[in-house]
Amino acid sequence: MMDDMNSLGAFLRDRRARIDPASFGLPGARRRTPGLRREEVAQRANISPTWYTWLEQGRGGAPSADVLNRIANGLMLTQAEREHLFMLGLGRPPEARYLQADGVSPRLQRVLDALSTSPAIIKTPTWDVLAWNRAAALLLTDYAKIPVRERNVLRLMFSNSRVRAAQDDWHSVARFVVGGLRADAVRAGASTEVAQLAQELSRTSPEFAALWNDNDIIGQGDGLKKLHHREIGPIELEFSTFAVDGRTDLAMVVYNPATSATAERIAAYLAR
Repeated sequence: MMDDMNSLGAFLRDRRARIDPASFGLPGARRRTPGLRREEVAQRANISPTWYTWLEQGRGGAPSADVLNRIANGLMLTQAEREHLFMLGLGRPPEARYLQADGVSPRLQRVLDALSTSPAIIKTPTWDVLAWNRAAALLLTDYAKIPVRERNVLRLMFSNSRVRAAQDDWHSVARFVVGGLRADAVRAGASTEVAQLAQELSRTSPEFAALWNDNDIIGQGDGLKKLHHREIGPIELEFSTFAVDGRTDLAMVVYNPATSATAERIAAYLAR
């Protein structure tokens, strides 16, 4: 524990020294050391200067999550730095804080586009689809033709007849996505947002309401998906879910042909 507190103090001292006082309108001249003073960090974090000094010196006991959050804000830490701060101070990451995403970076979109024969999407914890590649548009759903608000896996599964008809076993898939939604919501700190979506879908779909009330939790990130494609017939796809580094609010789902025969038919169809 003492080693962790010493590491916490060293981390705080390092990050404090990296901050330019001028960025806060503070005079930078006549400072014996670079960065902010301890009292200035304490003031920004709204904690006692003595308590903050003890933390940098590796004594005073473990800080609370609230104190660590305030220090992280005061030092303008990145999300990765905030997580590191919590691991040093409390031995665990901070509680997830869900921030609604508006889109993906061009670099992440290029990753999707490079998967030319594998459908791939980027989804949020509320299962809104933010990005997709050409293969996903042709084999799964052409999200570009759907209003932004309707680009949600749950809304499509329970209100879109074409999506429902394409599933080999709709009820099993529906149970999977409802259980997955509940698990993702808790993990990402998006329980409030998911509760609002669940209330909406429960009003319009008795089937969703029944599955939601079952309280199933499904965290499986891979599996087999069977579809009936309107042009090339039945296809089998293996799917895997990947975390997007630095974006705890996003996940990438990649679908690969499960058999060589499926791969050949998909490749021929996409080539047309």
